[in-house]
Amino acid sequence: MQDGFRLVVNQVSLLTVPAIFLLIVGYGLLRRVKVYESFVEGGKEGFDIFIKVLPYIVAILVAIGMFRVSGALDFLSEALAPLTLRIGMPPETLPVALMKPLSGSGSLGLVAEILQRDPDSFTARVASTMFGSTDTTFYIIALYFGSVGIRRIRHALAVGLIADAAGLLAAVWVCHLVFK
Repeated sequence: MQDGFRLVVNQVSLLTVPAIFLLIVGYGLLRRVKVYESFVEGGKEGFDIFIKVLPYIVAILVAIGMFRVSGALDFLSEALAPLTLRIGMPPETLPVALMKPLSGSGSLGLVAEILQRDPDSFTARVASTMFGSTDTTFYIIALYFGSVGIRRIRHALAVGLIADAAGLLAAVWVCHLVFK
């Protein structure tokens, strides 16, 4: 049963991105949209947006660097290690879980460190799955809300963190199901 499930997951993983790409292009062609021209126009708009949000990106990256260098990330990881063991999450993946809501590149660096130590381990698979199952909640709120001048984020932060927690738990559960 587990091998069959693993085979299905592998096949779906291989076909998902090409299928989404073909669906989007196909839908655009059916609607008689100039797909390539729309893509290029979107790229131009994306560059303008990037220039507008660059100061927010720099501020967030500086804050994240201070969080890591100060030792706060290591302190939180050690304090929460007993909880991670209870839910079946390898304690070495906790820094990834704590960093991902703040920074995608910071958490990718932590995943890369785990992958360099033991690329085929259960820990590496959990860290990689967690990385793909969660989002950069604080980064998104600071960048996108800040770039358009929204000061009151209402429930966006709580919903984003709940979604991150659900992604983390699902990642651990799926990894136990597929890789153990």
